[in-house]
Amino acid sequence: MIPTPVADIIRITGAMVYGLPTDLLVSADIEVDSRLVVPGGLFVALPGQRSDGHDCAAAAVRAGAVAALTARPIDGVPCLVVADPLAAVQELARRLYVAGQEPLTFGITGSSGKSSTAHLLATVLARLGPTLGPVGSYDEVGLPLTALRRELDTRFAVLEYSARTPGHLGVQRSIVQPHAATVLSVGADHAGGLLAALEGVDSAAINLLNADDRLALALAPLTSEQVATFGTGPDADYRAEGVEQGDDGRASFTLVTPQFGSAPVSLRLRGEHRVTSALAVAANVLGMGLWRSAEHVADLLSAAQPRSRWWLEVSERPDGVTVLDDARSADPTSMRAALRTLAVLGAGKRRRTVAVLGPMAGLGEDARQAHIELGRYLVRLDLGQLLVVGPEAGGIHAGAVLEGSWGTESRHVPDVDAAIALLRAELGPGDVVLVKAARSAGLTRVAAALLAPPLGECPPMRPAQ
Repeated sequence: MIPTPVADIIRITGAMVYGLPTDLLVSADIEVDSRLVVPGGLFVALPGQRSDGHDCAAAAVRAGAVAALTARPIDGVPCLVVADPLAAVQELARRLYVAGQEPLTFGITGSSGKSSTAHLLATVLARLGPTLGPVGSYDEVGLPLTALRRELDTRFAVLEYSARTPGHLGVQRSIVQPHAATVLSVGADHAGGLLAALEGVDSAAINLLNADDRLALALAPLTSEQVATFGTGPDADYRAEGVEQGDDGRASFTLVTPQFGSAPVSLRLRGEHRVTSALAVAANVLGMGLWRSAEHVADLLSAAQPRSRWWLEVSERPDGVTVLDDARSADPTSMRAALRTLAVLGAGKRRRTVAVLGPMAGLGEDARQAHIELGRYLVRLDLGQLLVVGPEAGGIHAGAVLEGSWGTESRHVPDVDAAIALLRAELGPGDVVLVKAARSAGLTRVAAALLAPPLGECPPMRPAQ
């Protein structure tokens, strides 16, 4: 973060001051999670699904926060009090992001695939200079938190524009308008709002649409800006030809570009759906003229290392159980892709493939049917076992049973603890386990428990090669 005087924060947000001098400096990042606060930072108290940030303000100050940005005074805590802390953070980002020379900013939006694509793009751009990437999946506060992390020497920024509702995306674009906008996918209820990702973007930019997504491609005639496409079809401007997925779950293809030739790509990321992310990255950096060689970009994509927090992480236990941890986001597209990867990785293994699935997020009134359809789909992949976790994911179990060929292969447990107990009792050498769900379902704890050594032992877990 660019060091910012508390007096400037007061001026921008109109905050009332309680219990602190105004000549202090916020010199570290702004956080909404008190556990992440470091000395010199600012803590923002937001209401959450399970707790109220105001209850954590004192802990944040003890950890070194200069103050807490709150909706009400808190006894014994230095506070900057505003009517709406979220709106205040958004306004801070709007005003401070453009301080000095603004970074070349890439906006990534869509109904699925945003985080993995944004982080892959940030990884590639970092080869050219200081690059700001998304800080986490924080919904409406994620973009302003990321924007506020820019430094004076930040050359590039990759921002994730959440597409939960049309109005939500429009607010984010009003905070930071990207120089280039990419639409990865469009849910039927997002089509109108995602147009805002294209309208009004820098006229010099090339806006990018996924040609493999029918609704994303349908946005092309609705914008006056220059549009390019990426995908696996023959009409895409930046396309992947000869896509193959190896036994290790990694995809390879030939990158074909409209202006810089073609080159082979062999991704280290697992899952054939990562091809879409790689194409989006290539289209952004080549379309914006940052590189002028398909071969060079192909080499960068091939060298990009998986980052466990954002991309599916594959680890192998000492006893031969393979765990695929992808429990931080879930929608129908990414669920299907992860299940296909599980099927590929399970080929040739001595024992079962086990899908441990929780609920998907952001599906609205279609949630029940989407979960049922997913259950039907995974049966057709000929997987060995299904374990569904939590009441919200019950439709997956119902769909698997309804498909007709499954009975005892699908089980439904009420919570994470029950899932951990069952898996610990039943997994054996050679099993391949996928753990996937929306982050709010808490199934990251399942993956962590499966990879934790037995009590009293400390054998190292190793990433699968």
